[in-house]
Amino acid sequence: MRPLRIALLLASLGAVQAHAGIFDDDEARRQIADQRAKVEARFDQQAKAQLDLAGQIQQQAEEIARLRGQVETLSYELETARKRQQDFYLDLDTRMRKFEAPAPAAGADAATGAPQAAATAADPARETQDYETALGYFKAARYKEASSSFAAFVQKYPSSQLAPNAQYWLGNAWYAQQDCKRAIDAQSVVTVKYADSPKAPDAWLAIASCQQDMNNAAAAKRSLESLIAKYPNAPAAETARQRLKKK
Repeated sequence: MRPLRIALLLASLGAVQAHAGIFDDDEARRQIADQRAKVEARFDQQAKAQLDLAGQIQQQAEEIARLRGQVETLSYELETARKRQQDFYLDLDTRMRKFEAPAPAAGADAATGAPQAAATAADPARETQDYETALGYFKAARYKEASSSFAAFVQKYPSSQLAPNAQYWLGNAWYAQQDCKRAIDAQSVVTVKYADSPKAPDAWLAIASCQQDMNNAAAAKRSLESLIAKYPNAPAAETARQRLKKK
């Protein structure tokens, strides 16, 4: 009987070990499957996040391209508007000078305009020629020559009726060369020395433009307000009001 019991006990132990081995294999496979599922789910989430990020980057790139296009368009329109305004002032300057006769030179006879004996007569033809030469440089976009010529003109003819105009275009010539400091200095002469000139309101407007380009919005605002206060009915004052509304 004892050998039989021993045999049965050994058989039972073998069956338990076999079942335990089968159980261990199933559990391992289950854990592996769970881990694989978790890894695949995490991978899917990362892939989706990358796709979303790529989509956002693409949208931002498209938005940047759109904004760049708008900036380029606005820059072109602004430059075109400035060019039209410049051409308008040049044409107006030419037209106005046809109606402005040069004043008699100091010491000239008030009735005939003839020079008195002790006075040196001015040369209106030479004066006009010098002004036209400087203005021609400006029209041809030869701004360096224009600034030199206008500076020479105001120095040579400080009392000329064309001096305020020359000083104004001197400032514009500096502005065209992107030298806002010299442009402001030149236009400031117009606003102070030639405050009664029709060019004075436009000089204030030019100063404000320079200050805005120099990122000095506060100074630009003050210049526009000064323009409106001093010359409320000038066309430049209306432009100043429009600019202030946009600020």
